[in-house]
Amino acid sequence: MSNAPGNTVILGAGIVGLSTAYFLSQTGNTAPSSIHLVDSSPQLFQCASGLAGGFLARDWFAPSNASLGALSYRLHKELAEKHNGRTTWGYCQSTGISLSQDSEAAVGGSGEDWLQDGTSRAQATNSKRTVGSNGPVWLKQTEDGNLEVISQTGTTAQIDPLRFCQWLLGRCLERGVQLHQPANAISVLKDENDQLNGIRLSKNGEEADCMPRTNRIVPCTRLLITAGAWSPRVFSKLFPKSTTQLPISALAGHSLLVRNPFWDVEEENKEICHAVFATDTLGFSPEWFSRIGGELYLAGLNSTMIPLPDVATDVEINPSAMEQLKDCAKAMVGTVDGKNMEVMREALCFRPVTGSGRPIVCRVPDEQLGGGLKTRGGGDGGVFIAAGHGAWGISQSPGTGLVMSELIEGRPTSANLSALVLPS
Repeated sequence: MSNAPGNTVILGAGIVGLSTAYFLSQTGNTAPSSIHLVDSSPQLFQCASGLAGGFLARDWFAPSNASLGALSYRLHKELAEKHNGRTTWGYCQSTGISLSQDSEAAVGGSGEDWLQDGTSRAQATNSKRTVGSNGPVWLKQTEDGNLEVISQTGTTAQIDPLRFCQWLLGRCLERGVQLHQPANAISVLKDENDQLNGIRLSKNGEEADCMPRTNRIVPCTRLLITAGAWSPRVFSKLFPKSTTQLPISALAGHSLLVRNPFWDVEEENKEICHAVFATDTLGFSPEWFSRIGGELYLAGLNSTMIPLPDVATDVEINPSAMEQLKDCAKAMVGTVDGKNMEVMREALCFRPVTGSGRPIVCRVPDEQLGGGLKTRGGGDGGVFIAAGHGAWGISQSPGTGLVMSELIEGRPTSANLSALVLPS
């Protein structure tokens, strides 16, 4: 048996999987053509990777993943500067603002539990200063409303995650990374020494419908699961004898994309993006993100009661949830010349969350795979997990992709992952 590493299969072609393929394909140690992206959805980017808000932060994270957050923020900035990210995927510096309707609302917290608790993301930062009346021009301001800047200059930014993912995918394919989509991973294969040496793919569970017969089995020694909220299902299916369960659950979130009525193309070259985190006054804690190009993104209406579908394209938007978001938009966004609000997109996506608020970014120990399955040591093989980022998947994706490429190749990582391991 050759000591050279085999193919690398990445299960999930969302923003984290794409970021991993992007960085892994440029190291010079892994041939791009040996990297295989596999995604079960008939249409890519129909969940959080394409439909999330796209807010980026440098230092809004707990100590457990602070270095990963800072690394990712730096990489976002470097990629945008090198590849015209402002034009290509809407990269722009942003200002974080907390909007409180009462004086009792406190800003402060661990940075890990706000999403599950249904409170404002403003709790993730302790930096604040009064805005006064100089908030975003599109935001209606009331007499009892209190605006505070909660970000330091140069520490928050904004992108359109859909366009960023499309750019990443284009670069990966240009380099020779192979994409299998739609396709499902249905089982792993092992050699005579019980070492991982391949994965079996199918389409909609029907192996014969997948691809040409010679491509139904992809030989591989390195396997990464980065399927977002679907990661636990993928892991359980591929390793049915494992007693380990990924501690990741799905949090559903509706969102609304509307046209900024105050947007002017002549203002496009200015740093005009804002992130507004409001306290709960309308049944949820609204989050607003303005983007260059005249878009306003509204989210914050989350639910743990909506079941995760088989694939992202099977989601069913709740009409009452969308009405609630539209009512919020009408209450919070000003109008120009009495024009009606223009809705650009209604969406529902599922974010992978953990009870701790920390993502899982690690190599899985062989003993947790079950069934006596083994993997090659070092950078020659292994099973890896990168999921559970919650609402920070877009922000932390480049750093996660870089450190995963380093883990896969057996190199030291650029961020501290000691607290992001899979529980034993």
